[in-house]
Amino acid sequence: MTLIAKTIGQWMALLFVLPIWLTFQLASFVKSADHALVGHSQLLAMIPGRFGSYVRVAFYRLVLEYCDATACIEFGTLFSQIGARVGKRVYIGPYCQIGLASLEDDVLLGSSVQIPSGPRTHGFDRLDLPIREQVGQPRRVTVGQGSWIGVGSIVLADVSPQSVVGAGSVVTKNHPPKAVLVGNPAKILRFRGSEQPSRQDS
Repeated sequence: MTLIAKTIGQWMALLFVLPIWLTFQLASFVKSADHALVGHSQLLAMIPGRFGSYVRVAFYRLVLEYCDATACIEFGTLFSQIGARVGKRVYIGPYCQIGLASLEDDVLLGSSVQIPSGPRTHGFDRLDLPIREQVGQPRRVTVGQGSWIGVGSIVLADVSPQSVVGAGSVVTKNHPPKAVLVGNPAKILRFRGSEQPSRQDS
């Protein structure tokens, strides 16, 4: 696609989402902005094709803390926190779920990746209250620049820059940069640029 065609598509997407952005603003007065985001995210997630990605990026540029125009957000992806940040050239595959997360420049997310707002989005210590009524401790999860998160992974802790998370892994704690992480919980298999297995007990 030529730069001119891409620019036209982006402007058309912006015009398309302006009425939806207005309904988001109205819904934010009734409930919280995060509640309004969830419903609007579900609506926009169902628009197929390249234009669908343009529409989602246009909307999230208006409502998220930050979303770069060069991002690509595929079909079925949902956001639940307006504090999310999406950097330059970020690719978010189909059916991802993103909470309070920062995706730094050049991050790639495979399909069905989940990045909730940390490991304690709900409290569960008290037995006299249902879990849904217990206050959680949401925290921002950052996926560092140039990292790749494989299909179906769950990311509960920060991922350092230039790391790779293998498909289906569950990241529960921070690791050094350039790590290749696999498993549940994710452990260091090796470091990028080295074929030698890691000796760390991670």
